[in-house]
Amino acid sequence: MNRRHLLAALAAAPLAPRAFANPTAALTGDIDIVRRALALHPGTFRYNTPAALSARLDGLRRDFAAAPDRGARYLLLSRFLATIRDGHTYANFFNQTKAVAAELFDRGTRLPFHFRWLDGEMVVTAHGGPGLPPGTIVRRLNGVPAPAMLARLIPFTRTDGHNEGKRVSLLEVRGTEGIETFDVFHGLIYGAPPGGAHRVEVVRPDGRAVTVVLPPITLAARRAQMVAGERTDGPIWSWTVRPDGVAVLDMPSWVLYDSNWAWEPWLAERLDTLPALKGLVVDLRGNEGGNDCGAPILARLIARRLARDSGERRVRFRRTPADLDPYLDTWDDGFRRIGEDAVDLGNGFYRRAPVEGVDWIDPVAPRIVRPVAALVGPVNSSATFQFANLAKRSGVVRLFGEETGGNLRGTIGGGFFFVRLPASGIEFDVPLIGYFPKGERRDGGVLPDERVVTRAADVAAGRDPVMAAAVRWIARA
Repeated sequence: MNRRHLLAALAAAPLAPRAFANPTAALTGDIDIVRRALALHPGTFRYNTPAALSARLDGLRRDFAAAPDRGARYLLLSRFLATIRDGHTYANFFNQTKAVAAELFDRGTRLPFHFRWLDGEMVVTAHGGPGLPPGTIVRRLNGVPAPAMLARLIPFTRTDGHNEGKRVSLLEVRGTEGIETFDVFHGLIYGAPPGGAHRVEVVRPDGRAVTVVLPPITLAARRAQMVAGERTDGPIWSWTVRPDGVAVLDMPSWVLYDSNWAWEPWLAERLDTLPALKGLVVDLRGNEGGNDCGAPILARLIARRLARDSGERRVRFRRTPADLDPYLDTWDDGFRRIGEDAVDLGNGFYRRAPVEGVDWIDPVAPRIVRPVAALVGPVNSSATFQFANLAKRSGVVRLFGEETGGNLRGTIGGGFFFVRLPASGIEFDVPLIGYFPKGERRDGGVLPDERVVTRAADVAAGRDPVMAAAVRWIARA
């Protein structure tokens, strides 16, 4: 079956009715909706053949109906969606109904500490108490070697293409998300710890190997550990000027859709002070994306128009099928007609017209001529990936850290449907606009200009080698 034939089959397959006498039929009907919804996805076949995808959908349909409970079905759907290899296509924790979220995610199974994966090791970063100081390496958790646990969880997580660093970053607990990916999949797969407490075998920074027994914590307790409080309409970024004259702009998130904070004048006011300073470090390491908050920074640094190089913006449909609409939630009903004015490319895609501010950035006076560094890493996979790519190409920003998330072969976003499966009650996200750059591209994220890694010893000593490298460069510039 070729791509065109499979798309036609996906679009023509009848949807299961909304009510069923047979629960098994209802659950297979959910997967019929999955099959139809993926026909709207512009990246379904970027990393999949039609035959392989169809076979996996058939297997999912069978296994989904036979699964014993909603948790098992959520795992099955998550593992399948991960094979699409699109970082925006997943059963979104934050878009589930309250009842489903409470059942699946509000479990008292969580590890009580924060951690990162550094050089393949699980390294405690915070909240370990006196028994697990920062820099402690976890060797085994409840008898399972930490690397083996990581390998078991990775297939359930999302990424763009074969950028595996993004998946590993999602399986860290940094205190930046109200629901942590690691907590969800570790809780569903491993369940409550044996005997009601986690048995953690570690090596402390002083080299001592010990075993610590820790009670699990709840979702509420995890949220109490978050490094940022509840969202407000005030600033969520910080601007600090160091004694050496280097400004540090810490941007932990660009998700500002639901905020009334006037971030653009806040940012412009601070950028206006930059000519009197030594330089600027923009810290994006924990920032997955959101609004396009990086464009105003680049606009003040560039001397001429900067093309985004994100490629053609393509969609898969003119108008969504009427019988699929009841299952597609969205914040903008115009997305249902997203391809009406697009150019038919004749291969199942429709090309949308270029848009000012989306496909290029124009310079904004007064131009700032100061060294600017950005700290990046695998978390950056949406708007921050696009910023990193554009910043590196522009030559006006130097990148420090590790390979970003996202993928140079193109990403997908711009608009979404929240697909609600009626029998299981599970939701998953389908992005609508695919970005298709021209030419051959590496299957990976943006590589920094200077690769700097953090190790367990750095965490133990409270060092930030990535920030230090950026500041040294500014001092020499």
